[in-house]
Amino acid sequence: MVTFPVIRPRRLRKNKLIRDLVAETELSEKDLILPIFIKESINEPEPISSMPGINRYPLNDKLINYVETSYENGIRSVILFGIPSYKDDIASSAYDKNGVIQRAVRMIKDSFGDKIIVITDECTDEYTSHGHCGLVRYKDSTYIIDNDESLKIHAKIALSQAEAGADIIAPSSMMDGVVGEIRKALDEAGFYETLIMSYSVKYASALYGPFREAAYSKPAFGDRRGYQMDPRNAFEALKEAKLDIEEGADILMVKPAHTYLDVIRLVKTNFPEYPLAAYHVSGEYSMIKAAAINGWIDERTVVLEITTAIKRAGADFIITYYANEIARWIKEGVPF
Repeated sequence: MVTFPVIRPRRLRKNKLIRDLVAETELSEKDLILPIFIKESINEPEPISSMPGINRYPLNDKLINYVETSYENGIRSVILFGIPSYKDDIASSAYDKNGVIQRAVRMIKDSFGDKIIVITDECTDEYTSHGHCGLVRYKDSTYIIDNDESLKIHAKIALSQAEAGADIIAPSSMMDGVVGEIRKALDEAGFYETLIMSYSVKYASALYGPFREAAYSKPAFGDRRGYQMDPRNAFEALKEAKLDIEEGADILMVKPAHTYLDVIRLVKTNFPEYPLAAYHVSGEYSMIKAAAINGWIDERTVVLEITTAIKRAGADFIITYYANEIARWIKEGVPF
């Protein structure tokens, strides 16, 4: 009778050096994308009450200093969200060549060149008086989002961002066909090398509340459940991702992140050849921050555990408001 030695998995956990040696998932500062809110009508950083530690930045040297500090921490990618000084029903400030995002892109690129990847969120919610991710029209005694007319505006916004120097355009509206319309507009204008990182799998989540305060983007009426995904659905994510791939997306995204780890795994398993981003959203950030402020958790350990879980689930990179802290903590050594 053949006998086998007793297997003791705990031998692989007996000290930190061995745990680090056999760890299956490695988190790096290169995996992190830093979101930045940029507000047109301020001169100093402006704290966001629902997101302690996060500010809106002005279009001046304070923004550049923040990007410089982040670069020194090891951050190499930023995603920009604009807060314009004026809004209207057609989001005209979103595609103004001198709009808040267009100016911010030029400032960052003038200062850092190719040392920083600049990603621009492409949407209308921050720029419209109604706060929706597309054009609104009145039909049958109710307001509806006109998907097909909205595509023209989204293409204009994306093109203006590419002209300003954005490396990656990130359409977040979840309008049907938006990736294809943007890819067509970019290619026709000669921006063949400009990437599209689509918010392919974006849920109609209640976890966006702090962001909507930060960006003044709460819908004036209704909600976004008609064009963002139902939180009860997982396999629908595969349909949405496949459509975006067919339309020309270079990078996929799942949003939110740490509350949708199963969806991240599902998308990565089915489309392993496509880079996958995961957005650790404002509500996820603020819940952790609130618990840390109250002394209920060890912030550093919890953030690194959650971020590692997002990476372990299949995300290639993570958009997170904790990017700077995570980068510093990684240099200090992960606590596991």
